[in-house]
Amino acid sequence: MIKIIEFFLLFALAYWAIYIFPKKNKLKRQKSPTTPSPTKPQILKMAECSFCKIRLPLQESFEYQQRHYCSLSHYNQVSPQGWLGNAKHAPSPNYDERPEDCGPIDTVVIHHISLPEGKFGGDAIEAFFTNQLNPKDDPYFETIAHLQVSSHFLILRDGQLIQFVSTNQRAWHAGASQLFERQRVNDFSIGIELEGTGELPFTPEQYQKLGQLIPAIQKQYPIRYFVGHSDISPGRKVDPGKSFDWKYVSQIAKIPENKLPFGLQAR
Repeated sequence: MIKIIEFFLLFALAYWAIYIFPKKNKLKRQKSPTTPSPTKPQILKMAECSFCKIRLPLQESFEYQQRHYCSLSHYNQVSPQGWLGNAKHAPSPNYDERPEDCGPIDTVVIHHISLPEGKFGGDAIEAFFTNQLNPKDDPYFETIAHLQVSSHFLILRDGQLIQFVSTNQRAWHAGASQLFERQRVNDFSIGIELEGTGELPFTPEQYQKLGQLIPAIQKQYPIRYFVGHSDISPGRKVDPGKSFDWKYVSQIAKIPENKLPFGLQAR
């Protein structure tokens, strides 16, 4: 009797091991699958180079003032649209189109300006060139706030560079003027203002920035002459003045002497 019971127990154990246990195991594996959870596709943010208009990943671009550039070379150049990448852009309404018969843009005119006269700092010059000068801020401002003038570029005492007008367009900086046989120098020139008086020395930062700006302009335009405002409006204007170092500028910007028709001496 005991042997019969042992036989049935062994039979039951073998049946469980062969048929029941594998099925339970199989069911457990089916109930807890390890399926990977789906991931959301990554959206690649793109930017457009302000110089050449090529599109590139945002993280690969150089950004300044919410503008993007595909390379440092394009960042440091004047674009085909006439805007320099490494300058602060403060568009002025005081400009118009150059005359069709004015010829190439071949002249750079150097000026100086300070607002109020003899004082430096603040944003009065930028406000003046963008028609936002408050006449109540200074008695002198009351006499000029109505004027509509501009320059392509302004270099502040700390070397900050601001651009107001595309170099392709005509800024209103020279006024009544003549360069040799040509009248209306605004038509074919680019104006650069330096914050200063013409009596006090300009700063090393200003000369350094000017030495970088001039080659960028020459890369885009066939510049033949570098002149002062006093050279093209004698008796009416005195800027950039006696403190402006033409010789030093010619060295740092690599301007040959034949492009300085009024010489290297301060005047």
